[in-house]
Amino acid sequence: MSKPKLLLSWSSGKDSAWALHVLRSRGEYQVAGLFTTFNAEFDRVAMHGVRRDLAEAQARAAGLPLSWIALPHPCSNAQYERIMAEFMQRARSDGIGHMAFGDLFLAEIRAYREKQLAGSGITPLFPLWGADTAALAREMIAAGLSAVLTTVDPKHLPAELAGQTFDQSLLERLPPGVDPCGENGEFHTFCCAGPMFERRVALRSGAIVERDGFVFADFELAEGAAACA
Repeated sequence: MSKPKLLLSWSSGKDSAWALHVLRSRGEYQVAGLFTTFNAEFDRVAMHGVRRDLAEAQARAAGLPLSWIALPHPCSNAQYERIMAEFMQRARSDGIGHMAFGDLFLAEIRAYREKQLAGSGITPLFPLWGADTAALAREMIAAGLSAVLTTVDPKHLPAELAGQTFDQSLLERLPPGVDPCGENGEFHTFCCAGPMFERRVALRSGAIVERDGFVFADFELAEGAAACA
């Protein structure tokens, strides 16, 4: 009997990457692909500021197809919900019965996702839900996950952490009250290596800019580079 088909919501960050690893390790579902949205004006994953070709490189490294939607900028909630509902209809017609998310503990975000999928025929899954985030961060790093901070909220973190590697040293430098996985929006990441990938996504670091109250570190695809950053 074939396993139920699942799409994984893909932010390009460490949590969605780790969710892929967990889903594959459990073996209960067929992960049929990754799904993400890009800002149509900038061609990037919105809050992560990640270029589309980097997300596509991640999908190749994971051996999975990447489905994506370009969202208008600006995009109202009504527009977003309509666009997503249309995508979910197409996914359901392709046999997708589940959608997984890398959320950890923000109940209002989980409730919103559940509400949006209600009646679609697609069941939401949260494979990392309720994990102790300090232990989870250490587990990721110990397992070989490698990521860089692409977005930093300077209200919570020093701006100079933008572009830094997500590792034990960074965890030790986080100010008190900052979630070790950045679940409250303190930072966002790009995952470039780990047990969910067949090979490393090589990066070249670029400019660091402040925009809309956040600090963004730009990265480009650099085939043949030796490390994430």
